Amino acid sequence: MLGRTRDRYLLALQHRDYRTLWTANACAGGAAWALIIIRGVLAYNITDGSSTWVGIVTFAAMFPRLFATPLIGFLADRFDRANLLRWTYTLNLTHNVALAMLVMLDYIGRESGDTGLLILMALSFANGILRSGQMTTTQSLVPNLVPREHLSNAIALNQATQQGSRLLGALAIIPLLSMLPFHAAFWLCSSLYLVGLVQVSRIETRSTGKMDPERGFFSNLTAGFTYVYQRPLVLAMVLLVVAHCALTMSYESMLPAISVDKLQAGSVGVSYLIAGVGAGALAASIFIAGVQSEVMRGRLFLIFGFSSAIGPILLALSSSRELSIAATVIMGANQAGFMTISHSIIQSIIDDSVRGRVSGVYGVHVGGSMAVTNLINASLADVFNAPLVLIASGLLFMLVISFSVGNFSLRRIYFPRSVAVPVAT
Repeated sequence: MLGRTRDRYLLALQHRDYRTLWTANACAGGAAWALIIIRGVLAYNITDGSSTWVGIVTFAAMFPRLFATPLIGFLADRFDRANLLRWTYTLNLTHNVALAMLVMLDYIGRESGDTGLLILMALSFANGILRSGQMTTTQSLVPNLVPREHLSNAIALNQATQQGSRLLGALAIIPLLSMLPFHAAFWLCSSLYLVGLVQVSRIETRSTGKMDPERGFFSNLTAGFTYVYQRPLVLAMVLLVVAHCALTMSYESMLPAISVDKLQAGSVGVSYLIAGVGAGALAASIFIAGVQSEVMRGRLFLIFGFSSAIGPILLALSSSRELSIAATVIMGANQAGFMTISHSIIQSIIDDSVRGRVSGVYGVHVGGSMAVTNLINASLADVFNAPLVLIASGLLFMLVISFSVGNFSLRRIYFPRSVAVPVAT
């Protein structure tokens, strides 16, 4: 039974370099989600309950994906991907240590006022650049660490670290937020990045993309955009994911208000809500890792799309902490299921020579949409209320996923034939 479980769900982990990267990703993802929580809570406390400022700080961490990921994608195709990944971990560790020191010395805190907020925003922005580099390079490197027949499993397990790390990061800082000084949570994030750096330093596989020697720097840099925009199937997938991220996954800036105002759970409640999302995401990602049928994957993609619209509505309507956590588990499961399948499809139909740059284009669209929508949602939550914003967003995505069934390219994904979708050329 253990052998069957390994061969179905954990197949990619049999490869040493992939297993090493997977561990590093889990640690880095846990640190990243812990930072999202504690930065948001810190901004909420400094400003005496402003969701708008939480949104601004969250936006500062996500906005760099609009401009950083294309350059990182170019670098991931131009230089050795494993070495580039080591640099992103090293710099992010440095950032986390600096942030922990500043919080510990009260340069960022309730008494620091506007100066502390500005420092927090600047460091969030720097973290966003480095996190974008890490995610884009990782996406480019994963397909080089496993045979093609194990790629879907590898991508699903990698998504499990990114999505399920919400659970790791949130649970890890709960006791720190409730029992220890606030800066202890930032030191934990530094420790997780240190472990991740040690792991990525052990990766032995060497891989790069391919540059066209007859084209100039700018032309090679933008080759990912050309590749995506000229292929209807890839473009349709990217735009659908953008809508999904904007309308169902841009809620982090509203969680402090939901926890404090609606659930009366304080700052610790934010960790429980994120942990619920992480628990559902982890379960769904591992489940998808065991799905080997293209037909089943297509059906699940459509089902997860509709279900993703329901999760935010359930959270908005929940009347207790327990029901709210249950709603976040449902949100995490459906969102991770949708994102895992979409990422697997995109990676399976693109060429490795431009994989880094296409990953960069993907990051621009996905990260940019989440950054902007988080800021908008936070502002709307201050004007109206967070539950109303969640309900409206969920209903809008339900319309989007309904209309998407009429798109020819996406119908090929939802209702595939018994053969795999061919690689886009």
